[in-house]
Amino acid sequence: MKRILTGDRPTGRLHVGHYAGSLQNRVRLQHEYETFIIIADVQALTTHFEKPEMLLKNVFEIAIDNLSVGIDPNISKIFIQSMIPQIAELTIFYSMFVSTNVLKHNPTIKSEAAQYGYNDLTYGFLGYPVSQAADITFCKADLVPCGDDQLPHIELTRKIVRRFNSLYKPILTVPEALLGNSPRLPGIDGNAKMGKSLGNAIYLSDSSEEVNLKIKNAKTDTNRILLKDKGNPNLCTVFQYHKAFNSLESDNIMEMCKKAGIGCVACKKCLSNAMNIVLDPIREKRKEYEGNMDLVKEIVFTGTEEIRKHAEETMREIRSAMSIGYF
Repeated sequence: MKRILTGDRPTGRLHVGHYAGSLQNRVRLQHEYETFIIIADVQALTTHFEKPEMLLKNVFEIAIDNLSVGIDPNISKIFIQSMIPQIAELTIFYSMFVSTNVLKHNPTIKSEAAQYGYNDLTYGFLGYPVSQAADITFCKADLVPCGDDQLPHIELTRKIVRRFNSLYKPILTVPEALLGNSPRLPGIDGNAKMGKSLGNAIYLSDSSEEVNLKIKNAKTDTNRILLKDKGNPNLCTVFQYHKAFNSLESDNIMEMCKKAGIGCVACKKCLSNAMNIVLDPIREKRKEYEGNMDLVKEIVFTGTEEIRKHAEETMREIRSAMSIGYF
């Protein structure tokens, strides 16, 4: 069985964009691949280093989100990045042959630096693709599910692996990117990016009332003012959500909107109902896990312990290949 490495940064609760873009696919893939799910707390510090205290809560929020959508801890391993010291060790080794120019010209690094307003990049932020390469390769992952924005990181990882195998010994797996087929959901305000800091996300943990209110206030086709006006679904944020959560009805919604056969209020109510049908069982599972935090911690601790064994096996091979296995 081939191995997948996937995961999330614990910077806040996961939202429906995560669900549509990766989580539902992650649940399906766990039955086809050996699945390792990383809670990347060290990488969260690259942008939230001034608030490390947030990790204590968010690490377990991320674990609960994964478990609530259907990740089975009996077949998938959830682990905490910082508790695998071998990842940090491997990051240092890789950093010896990755130039700063390569990192500075990484398009994802440049776009994220602009997003956060960083003019003077920290060592950790600039080098996090190297840390990510260590995440992927310490467990010899064959596949990495990702979006288009992560492709530069995966390509860098592939280059690092090939360089390592050429310099020392061909022991590392060259990973492949596994692109999802779901388009990225915009924020409910129409912003191309959905996120906590932007205040435009619907979270998996939101109540049905919160979902209804957020969708009620979601942006639609601004050119459609009156009920009799014909709409353009391609310009409507709400319609993007219909495609993700109400796919069986989305074509019908599109045609009615184009003909002014449905108003925005009715369209939003239809979407709210469809989304709550998807989210209701997730909410129920979340309540169960929130009521048994000892179980959640045990799942994450056990997963981390098992992954650490994989990591040390890989590092023994790496140290030997580099002729630094001294004893």
